[in-house]
Amino acid sequence: MSEKRTNSGYPVTDFRNLTSPIVDVRSPSEFSQGHWPGAINIPLFSDTEREVIGKSYKRESRLKAVLIGLKVTLPSTSKLLEIIINAITKRKGEDKSLRIYCWRGGMRSAAFAWLARTIGIKTYLLEGGYKSYRKWVLNQFEVVLPIRLIGGKTGTRKTDLINHINKENIHVIDLEGIANHRGSSFGSLGMEKQPTTQQFENILAESLDEFHKNDNTIEIWLEAESSNLGKCRIPNMLYSQMQKAPILEIIKTKNERVENLVNLYSQNSQKELESAVERIQKRLGPQRTKEALLAIKKKEWSKACEAMLDYYDKCYEYELNKRKNIDSIDLSGLSLKLSLIKILNKNLNPL
Repeated sequence: MSEKRTNSGYPVTDFRNLTSPIVDVRSPSEFSQGHWPGAINIPLFSDTEREVIGKSYKRESRLKAVLIGLKVTLPSTSKLLEIIINAITKRKGEDKSLRIYCWRGGMRSAAFAWLARTIGIKTYLLEGGYKSYRKWVLNQFEVVLPIRLIGGKTGTRKTDLINHINKENIHVIDLEGIANHRGSSFGSLGMEKQPTTQQFENILAESLDEFHKNDNTIEIWLEAESSNLGKCRIPNMLYSQMQKAPILEIIKTKNERVENLVNLYSQNSQKELESAVERIQKRLGPQRTKEALLAIKKKEWSKACEAMLDYYDKCYEYELNKRKNIDSIDLSGLSLKLSLIKILNKNLNPL
């Protein structure tokens, strides 16, 4: 990558190759909607200030908007400088520099960069701003990928298997981990707050980029999912490829599956479990809903699981019957370690 002046804009690909901390100077609401994973939010304007400046730009003039921006920013200059210094001092090594972006790579990032340079900090601006990063993100899902899916009925510990695969030629992406949701009505229980769909896409695109950078990896393994994980939606182009990918179906006994589900969900509160059941009561039907709620009330966790497994199993079988290119592997009675050995020694269908 050729060296450029530190106040000029870098295309996304060059910007990515730099190692400085990334600062997102957009407002807090813009940042929370979606941002470059790992970026620090040091907003130049609050949400309200940004709205006022934006209206002035549209209704009056660019000059008027700039003047309002300066009026807002100048009184807080010393505070911003302190924040910048703190961000830099946390970084180890001699290189004291920052990568900076705003929405389009315009006034906000340029103003912040100028401020940083007044105290001797090198700055690198993202050409086109966050908008150009989002274009890069969406392009990652257009690429044809060597995908293999791990499938299986509820309670077969598919996610645990995915997360413990450690083989040089396999790149693993935990979609449920990125989305903070397991995909079912109970999927949010015990999980952290979900990212927005936009941020879900950003994190997912970064993982795909890791795959492309590693010359040793030849396959991507994902868990078979529906298109939505809670409020996070798998990008259409990626999901379309997942629908055509070969599946390795995990088989476990019903007793093992119930035990796994009890271990996973019994730690949640009675109210949370009851709410999860009530969300799907129309699909469960009155009898199974009543059985599940009564079992939860009595803390009879196995009975609660059994009351719902029939419904989830039928849903899984319905979806599986639409698919081709399916391998099955029986892991009944096997530990996680032995299960992984058996999976990785199996002669799988070609991609």
